[in-house]
Amino acid sequence: MILLKKILITGAYGQVGFCLTQQATLNGWDVLAIDRDKLDITNQQAIYTLINEYQPSVIINAAAHTAVDRAEIEVDASYAINRDGPRYLAEAAAGIGIPILHISTDYVFAGDKEGVYTEIDPVAPKGVYGASKLAGEQAVSTANSKHIILRTAWVFGEHGNNFVKTMLRLGSQREQLGVVADQFGGPTYAGDIAAALMIIAEKAVSGQEAVKWGIYHFAGEPHVSWYQFAQTIFSKAVEQQLLTKIPVLKALTTEEYPTPAKRPVNSRLDCRKIFNEFAIQPSDWLKALDNISAYMPQ
Repeated sequence: MILLKKILITGAYGQVGFCLTQQATLNGWDVLAIDRDKLDITNQQAIYTLINEYQPSVIINAAAHTAVDRAEIEVDASYAINRDGPRYLAEAAAGIGIPILHISTDYVFAGDKEGVYTEIDPVAPKGVYGASKLAGEQAVSTANSKHIILRTAWVFGEHGNNFVKTMLRLGSQREQLGVVADQFGGPTYAGDIAAALMIIAEKAVSGQEAVKWGIYHFAGEPHVSWYQFAQTIFSKAVEQQLLTKIPVLKALTTEEYPTPAKRPVNSRLDCRKIFNEFAIQPSDWLKALDNISAYMPQ
């Protein structure tokens, strides 16, 4: 008897949720992909009702309040979406004995460490977004022992808004751009995050091999600054004849580009644990830019 693999994906209209929905469907899962227009994850009763009716084999929570600067003002909304919603999902999943996979962020760290951040490094978020996401991690791990928390960083993809699209839009409009050059991380392709989560989901529901639940890092390599990332984006765009020339780039310091929320100076994540456990390689963000026309503004 072949059991039907059923997956519930929240945040389906987001960068990662969009890719997850595509990949899960292509991989033969029965998919229920929902966004806030179909389910308010801060509504505990609505979550319980949906999960008990659908009876998924696994839940992947890709829903989040990701507006980092707006979170400094929208504190209650940030905690409702980033902490309470994940807790309700994790509790409902535990209630029917299934795992939950939950996406988190590099913003749980202070960003002042030398070298890469491992999963066991101390957390110390500097803003509301990071603090609310950390509270979500803690809520999920407390509510459901069968959990995978996937921390990632600098996400970009063909769907939704991101740094790659912003650079291409501005590069087509301006002769000169200022880009922060003293913050470092690993750009991460949304499609690669989705692929990593689907590998873990397959293992989690197969029952053939025990899964080591807990926190994992998944991000892109090589590590670069935002300035270096922008240089690569424009080089690819000119190479592929989508822009006629690279705009003049001015390297800015964090102090020269103030934002309401503090950004981690170091967002470099150590991805060895996820490779050792699931044979998942870091995101190849350079390869993901090979078809840069997919990110060009329409």
